[in-house]
Amino acid sequence: MEKNKIIIFIILVSLGLTFRLLPHPWNFTPIGALALFSGVFLGKKYAILAPIFSMFLSDIFLGFYEWKLMLLIYGSFCLIGLMGLVIRKHKSPATIFTGSLLGSILFFLITNFAVWQFTNWYPKTLSGLIQCYILALPFFRNSLLGDLFYNSIFFGAYETISVLARKMKFGFLYR
Repeated sequence: MEKNKIIIFIILVSLGLTFRLLPHPWNFTPIGALALFSGVFLGKKYAILAPIFSMFLSDIFLGFYEWKLMLLIYGSFCLIGLMGLVIRKHKSPATIFTGSLLGSILFFLITNFAVWQFTNWYPKTLSGLIQCYILALPFFRNSLLGDLFYNSIFFGAYETISVLARKMKFGFLYR
């Protein structure tokens, strides 16, 4: 079983890296979805490592930025992965959909607070924080759509493959 988890982990990290490097609308990437998926199906270690590896490897090519921002961006994806551990115990389409929504909201709140706090783009006032969140709404829309899209793909593909493996009696794929 651990071998299967490693294979899935490598596939997820590769997808995260690839789709961050390919042209895409801002924030429409699979990182939040692969974090949630990893928490649900692969466990705590992979829920944390999958988004970190995907982000770090792609940031090698895209460029690194303020370490405080990176810490909170990477950390918010890790929190989404840990949220997947909770969903794991109550997995259903409704909890996965809710996890996708909550993950997008969590990422939006944490990362934009970090942008407000650690850059000089906005005044360090309540109105500056509100302005930061308002101007980030298009990015939130893309994150939400990306998370919903990629979670549909990841969870749907996994469930479809699992059903087919059971029917074909390939037990090593679904144990």
